[in-house]
Amino acid sequence: MPEPVKFPRENNDLAATPKAGGIAARAMPGRGSYLNDLNPEQREAVEMLEGPVLVLAGAGTGKTRVLTTRIAHILATGRARPGEILSVTFTNKAAREMKLRVGQMVGQVVEGMPWLGTFHSIGVKILRRHAELVGLKPDFTILDVDDQIRLLKQILEAENIDEKRWPARVLALLIDGWKNRGLTPDQVPAGEAASFAGGKGKKLYTAYQDRLKTLNAADFGDLLLENIRLFRQHAEVLRQYQERFKYILVDEYQDTNVAQYLWLRLLGQSFLPSPPRGEGVAPHSPHAHTAIWTQKNICCVGDDDQSIYGWRGAEVDNILRFDHDFPGAKVIRLERNYRSTGHILAAASHLIAHNQGRLGKTLRTEDVLGEKVTVTGSWDSEEEARAIGEEIEELQRGGHKLDQIAILVRASFQMREFEDRFVTLGLPYRVIGGPRFYERAEIRDALAYLRVINSPADDLAFERIVNVPKRGLGDATVQMLHDHARRQRIPLTEAARAVVETDELKPKPRGSLRGVLENFDRWRAQKDALPHTELAEIVLDESGYTEMWQKDRSADAAGRLENLKELVRSMQEFENLQGFLEHISLVMDTDKGEGVDSVSIMTLHAAKGLEFDTVFLPGWEEGLFPHQRALDDQGRAGLEEERRLGHVGITRARKRAKIYFATNRRMHGTWSSNIPSRFLDELPEAHVEVMESKGGFGMSGYGASRFDEMNSFGSSYTTPGWQRAQANRARNARSGEGERGGFGEEAAPFRRAPLTIEGELVGKSTGAVSEFSKGDRVFHQKFGNGNVVAVDGNKLTIAFDKAGDKRVVDSFVERV
Repeated sequence: MPEPVKFPRENNDLAATPKAGGIAARAMPGRGSYLNDLNPEQREAVEMLEGPVLVLAGAGTGKTRVLTTRIAHILATGRARPGEILSVTFTNKAAREMKLRVGQMVGQVVEGMPWLGTFHSIGVKILRRHAELVGLKPDFTILDVDDQIRLLKQILEAENIDEKRWPARVLALLIDGWKNRGLTPDQVPAGEAASFAGGKGKKLYTAYQDRLKTLNAADFGDLLLENIRLFRQHAEVLRQYQERFKYILVDEYQDTNVAQYLWLRLLGQSFLPSPPRGEGVAPHSPHAHTAIWTQKNICCVGDDDQSIYGWRGAEVDNILRFDHDFPGAKVIRLERNYRSTGHILAAASHLIAHNQGRLGKTLRTEDVLGEKVTVTGSWDSEEEARAIGEEIEELQRGGHKLDQIAILVRASFQMREFEDRFVTLGLPYRVIGGPRFYERAEIRDALAYLRVINSPADDLAFERIVNVPKRGLGDATVQMLHDHARRQRIPLTEAARAVVETDELKPKPRGSLRGVLENFDRWRAQKDALPHTELAEIVLDESGYTEMWQKDRSADAAGRLENLKELVRSMQEFENLQGFLEHISLVMDTDKGEGVDSVSIMTLHAAKGLEFDTVFLPGWEEGLFPHQRALDDQGRAGLEEERRLGHVGITRARKRAKIYFATNRRMHGTWSSNIPSRFLDELPEAHVEVMESKGGFGMSGYGASRFDEMNSFGSSYTTPGWQRAQANRARNARSGEGERGGFGEEAAPFRRAPLTIEGELVGKSTGAVSEFSKGDRVFHQKFGNGNVVAVDGNKLTIAFDKAGDKRVVDSFVERV
């Protein structure tokens, strides 16, 4: 009997996979069914499995579907096993969604894909496997931002650097920026290193990295930076992963930063190793150091027209030079949009065509043309919010769901106007990507100051800001005030007045607390003498709160300062501080329950990836959009990113895109007359309809104010602020008090009469007679035993056995 034919034995026969196009592969269940609903461009992107591929996927063209179907196709055809596919996304949510979709197409085989995840999750997996090669142990700790700041404070202290002048948070942002660009300490440009602490930036970065190694720790930037260093310094490790990953897929490639780009470039190229050195091969022969590079099967999906995160390190150039980085790359354009109507797509495409730095594509749809994009001018931001509110109510009456309506703003301070308007109208809303305006930390802090001025007994407000900005009044001090307030049944402010007259606190915190009380007394005395808006500005300045954010060099500090200015501006609509605070209470009490049909309010940056039937785009004015800071910092590159942001905003709309601008808006604390955004003239006339504002704004000029003539309002002007002003005018006229602040008229001075409060003043309780007498033997938790030598109301002078004479409040002592 002849022996069976012996085929050559390969090293990987234990990991055999179905042959591409073979019987097993073609017989696999469900093969090809996932391809049926793809359009020709999508199918080409899925089936192009050889060599580098760039899929330029416009908004709403089904890029996620292409990416997941491509993975399913690779698995279904047996081109690679699950563990041989590297699929990188930007968020854990996107990774979970991708895994779910692939599983629906190919079944449980997706569970065997260990390399599907975010850049950082995959980076940490590689780093733990080779930790020793970069000076770490496999169980290294990943520091969060707070730990990172604490560590940097220690380093600044060790270098005798004033942390108030050179904040640790600023250094953390600087180091994170260097890591996002793939720069180790020795690679930081001298000019950039000189920007912190008198040229010590590089030294501090080095000390920080050394300290991380000592602590066996890494921060998020290290998860890729150390990967890059590992691959560059250990070619055999890099080669191991290059050979492992037969296919690499990347989502949102336009949002990659330099470090992510370098990491992908290293993994995205494979090479045949050079011949080993042996006899007859000279050490310096070209063959001793040369490798033959080949292109990996890498597929990047992205849209250069939606690269809007340059401010956090994203480099649009990464996608623009893809065909240079990977010669011979196939570029496939997905231009058939499944989201928006024809007019919307035409407007968005015409706008983005003005950018020079783009690869070029034109979105199209087989859907109807639909409604034209509308552009409406309003006199000011209040009228803008009123007009949009009325449009939303009209849509709601027509059966439009509020969940399918979004307002996309360029800056977060714009939200306040809409939130106030919606509370007045009773329209439910939600803020996406951040807290509501009045729930932001800086707004709550400012309101807490105003609440204590208005009501000295507001303990919650006083506790919030007694040490904000930091004054050396920590938890122990606040707890002491609470203990005394509870015993005496008095507010915290009165407890503080009692404590500062004693020796309970050390001199420094006692002085700080006394200063806080004196400030509130002065502000309270000014409350009836000054306009409440001016008082708010004085409070924020004299308290040091504004200065605190001015000195903060974090990325969001400028936005917080803008929000504070917007808060002061919003107070102008109210007669006094009490009325404003009552309004805030109503705003904060609005329904925030989940599942309620609500309008969505968010920034343009937060809207990427979302879609709504109707989208309102307010604030299209020069200086706001495009934002002046982007133009000042980045010039043409900044302008083009702002234009991409406009493109993203318009393409969020399925059926209606409505653009607004105001010729007067308060920005940075002052009113300014604005000209419409240059982007408006870049929209195509054939697909845009200019609407007239319902508030009476005329498109013909930017001259006289509507406030110049009171009669111009007529009876149709119905904003809450105007109604309140009219009601106050009529009431004051009837009572003979005269008019308060008329438009161009001489107004009689208006002062609110003092309020009569029943009962005794709360502060009087501090003068109650003490239950202790001269000569009593007492014990104090802090100072120990002593004898009472004098009694003054509820304050005792005690000769302590060890601490000497001290003045304390009687609630802090006990009889012995």
